[in-house]
Amino acid sequence: MSETVIDVIVGALLLGGATMSFAAAIGLTRFPDLMSRMHAATKPQVLGLLLFLLAMAVEFRSWALLPVLALCWIFMLLTAPVSAHMVGRAGYRTKHLRPELLTIDELDDVVERAQQLMFEAANEPVDNSGDDDPTTGGAPERESDGSYYTGDLNDEELARARSEAEKPTPPGRSREG
Repeated sequence: MSETVIDVIVGALLLGGATMSFAAAIGLTRFPDLMSRMHAATKPQVLGLLLFLLAMAVEFRSWALLPVLALCWIFMLLTAPVSAHMVGRAGYRTKHLRPELLTIDELDDVVERAQQLMFEAANEPVDNSGDDDPTTGGAPERESDGSYYTGDLNDEELARARSEAEKPTPPGRSREG
């Protein structure tokens, strides 16, 4: 290929990568909540980096450079979703989200259940004198099918736990005791 065609291809790839990075920056400043910003920070950046790396591969035309560029892109592909997932879960647990923007909230029941179990565990006295399992306060109860009873809440108990969790606490006191 002629040098001019290669320069045009490299320029187009660099421009595309810069556009994707710029779109990510705009999304970080303009989107309303953590979940939307997290999406803007990860999705365009991966494609933008790919376009930059392709521009480098086309410009330098070296087979020795390809494994390094591929490794850079694979590392980005592996770390961007994991970091976005961790930021998203941390934001969800610390209530840095806008629930009205969520179409489906799959974590709500799971988090409520975990908080209820932690609240119950903190308020139950544990008698460890001669117990088979000191972490649960006794031997776990085995069901007829061979599984263990985990203390599942029925709808009434779950509604009661949610109403208790929504009660305001007096200033200077916490729910944990």
